[in-house]
Amino acid sequence: MEPVTVIGAGLAGSEAAWQLARRGIPVRLKEMKPEKMTPAHHTPWFGELVCSNSLRSDQLENAVGLLKEELRRMGSLILACADAHRVEAGGALAVDRHGFAQAITEKIRSHPLITVVEEEVTALPAEGNVIVASGPLTSDPLAEAIRDFFPESHYLNFFDAAAPLVTFESVDMDSAFFASRYDKGTPDYINCPMTEEEYDAFWTQLCAAQEAEVHGFEDKNVFEGCMPVEVMARRGKQTLCYGPLKPRGLKDPKTGKEPFAVVQLRRDNADGTIYNLVGFQTHLKWPEQKRVFSMIPALKNAEFVRYGVMHRNTYLDSPRLLDRYYRVKKEPRICFAGQITGVEGYVESTASGFLAAVELARRLEGKPPVDFPRETATGALALYVSNESVADFQPMNVNFGIIPPLGYRVKGKRNKNAELSKRALEILDTLDVAGR
Repeated sequence: MEPVTVIGAGLAGSEAAWQLARRGIPVRLKEMKPEKMTPAHHTPWFGELVCSNSLRSDQLENAVGLLKEELRRMGSLILACADAHRVEAGGALAVDRHGFAQAITEKIRSHPLITVVEEEVTALPAEGNVIVASGPLTSDPLAEAIRDFFPESHYLNFFDAAAPLVTFESVDMDSAFFASRYDKGTPDYINCPMTEEEYDAFWTQLCAAQEAEVHGFEDKNVFEGCMPVEVMARRGKQTLCYGPLKPRGLKDPKTGKEPFAVVQLRRDNADGTIYNLVGFQTHLKWPEQKRVFSMIPALKNAEFVRYGVMHRNTYLDSPRLLDRYYRVKKEPRICFAGQITGVEGYVESTASGFLAAVELARRLEGKPPVDFPRETATGALALYVSNESVADFQPMNVNFGIIPPLGYRVKGKRNKNAELSKRALEILDTLDVAGR
């Protein structure tokens, strides 16, 4: 059998390559790192996380928690590596980023049916089966090749952002405290409280701080799901207090009251030596980040081991171009997977790579596809991305809003979501997903 070409060894590409190989399909996995790096990547490892170490909620009352459980049950490589390298983060699944990426790389490189080719892909293969999982930072030559492949359509672009990292030992714990919101789970977050006066001074400087140059960037084009903190601040003085600096459910043990505003830090590695500023995606100049973020009392002497960066995110007008299996409608030998399809988020990218690979493997084996129904998170996401009725298409996180309702009343949102997850998993267990 001719090998399937998978372009990109991020979460989607690594998952796709693994699912094909475990079904006996040879794979040629092409990855441009370390020969060529993107502005957001720093290691040669596959599956490198660049925006956060959190794969978000691990609870079945949350849609992404359901999606993760579906992937676990279907034998996802990414979820197996994540579970093996998780760090405590309350009800979320966070991972030691280096251990996680190294594990994925080792699994992929050691599989006898996967051949890794370290080179930049500059054109779509003219023949053979292909899964393009080149990610939101697709290199310019390949991006142009994809643009030329879809002359009837166009790319959509937005800018994604990564938050800064600080060392734990540089955080002033006399001005901070460990807690999880509403005391849910274990107290894994460092909370940095601010008085109204401290917040006012911080907000004023944040709004006035100098931004790094980002060509083509305008506030109105910022993707709402990963909005730079300074852009959010400019939308109103209280906006941050209802967003990433929301104090609800966090009582300062020194006062017994909720602070005016709270900056949360989340563990970024298993050792707990590095923390991520939650919700602080930014494209401020680096000296400005140090100056303004050091105005947060607990971070007055913070050591920044990585500053926030902005980077381009490129995705297809998928409802017009792709079907429910992430195949190109006009040429089904080519599939796309990951954030380039308009799925937003690490777990969602993994799910798209999984589904594209499973469908392709079954097609090569002469079997019918597995039609994941809309009642499952995996199916709902794929059907949304390929839904031609979605006119103003923008990247989408998985959510219960794209899953059909139960058809009967359940009291309480969490109870209703739990029932939706139960229904999804019962349906999933009836599906013939070969390779499990």
